[in-house]
Amino acid sequence: MGHVLEKVLADACARWMRLRGDEVRFQTGADEHGVKIQQTADREKLTPKELVDRNVPLFQDLYTRLQISADVFVRTSDKKAHWPTVIELWKKLRDAGALQKRTYAGLYCSGCERFVTVKDLANGLCPDHKIPPQEVKEENWFFLLSAEQRWLAHLLQNEYLIIPEFRAKETLMLLESGLADVSFSRPKSSLSWGVPVPGDEDQTMYVWCDALTNYISGLGFFTDHENAQWWNEGEVTHVIGKDIARFHALIWPAMLKNANVRPPDRLLIHGFLTSEGEKMSKTTGNVVAPDDVISKYGVDALRFFLAHEIPVGNDGDFSWKRFGELYDAKMRNQLGNLLNRVLVLLKKEGGYVKIPEGSKDVSRTSEEWKAFAGKMDAFDLNAGIQQAFGLVSASPRSAAWRSHFVMSPFFCCRLSQGPRIRSAGSSTSRTRRRCSEKILQSRQK
Repeated sequence: MGHVLEKVLADACARWMRLRGDEVRFQTGADEHGVKIQQTADREKLTPKELVDRNVPLFQDLYTRLQISADVFVRTSDKKAHWPTVIELWKKLRDAGALQKRTYAGLYCSGCERFVTVKDLANGLCPDHKIPPQEVKEENWFFLLSAEQRWLAHLLQNEYLIIPEFRAKETLMLLESGLADVSFSRPKSSLSWGVPVPGDEDQTMYVWCDALTNYISGLGFFTDHENAQWWNEGEVTHVIGKDIARFHALIWPAMLKNANVRPPDRLLIHGFLTSEGEKMSKTTGNVVAPDDVISKYGVDALRFFLAHEIPVGNDGDFSWKRFGELYDAKMRNQLGNLLNRVLVLLKKEGGYVKIPEGSKDVSRTSEEWKAFAGKMDAFDLNAGIQQAFGLVSASPRSAAWRSHFVMSPFFCCRLSQGPRIRSAGSSTSRTRRRCSEKILQSRQK
């Protein structure tokens, strides 16, 4: 359900941008490398390649059923489409002096796939994965993130917009505590499943160096088929979960700076989803399967619930009781009832839907639309839906409705289709045309 929450959020943004006239390119994909994949494959007596080739189509099928309309799907195991950009980016970081090889001893969380410190732990365990980190001593390549602290502070305060605002404050607090250099590789003896470090074949690229690059590998950066227009002329937005915000807010823009590529424009961060007030866990048996919801209520109902109930950036809770109540109140009684009345009236009277001219309804609809557009432009989907349904609930009571001849138009925000999360702005001679590309960060292991 965590993947579903992210994709629905990104897709709703993409649909809104298309509706307002933007050109939109959506890219999503699968992050397939790392220690977790390697360990899972070993347990299942498969090769890592066999494991990801089995699992990735399952995610793609789910996204199809969710009506997620991605233009591009990047697999980080793709040696032809993804690896060339990753390798060239590494070379650019090395040539810029942003990489340094050194021996390091520390604590490594295989769940987070990063080195952690004692202050990151809760009672000696990773707070997210509830496992103790491993003590590791090895020689790795490090990305010199500490050298970019001042630049990052300026970027986050002036150019790189993080939504919602309280997530931006959390990121700035990380800067205030000081940045450490980041391990960007591991010995092949510890991690063999990944992209080899160019010029140092005994090292494998750290998963985040590889995974973050998918945003530009999908555009063929640093290759003979580069299509950088979407990035260079666009307004780029990433949609990601709060647990990986630091990688996108700090490491990724610093990588791009050292490769002479401009940073993204916006980072949209969503929270976690619980089940009946508790963290979803196979152990407790409270995991909610998307297919169970879809089979009972349908795709649109699931998408509507997530967008209606969980304000962007906040954690949310899935409850079957609340789902049923919302479905009956909003989708069946309000929207469904209105649609039924309209269709019955049209069939009975043999008429058509017409936007009234010169009536109070026209003025109200115009004002409602402006308010709705403002909320959607601000990525406040929860408030946008509330605005739209205010008009839905008011339509049957309008003067135009009672006349049985015309009905006020209303906008039903259908939150069902593909993530995009990057948008780009360019001007034409007469009208400003926004070229929006959406690039969705998805980490499906």
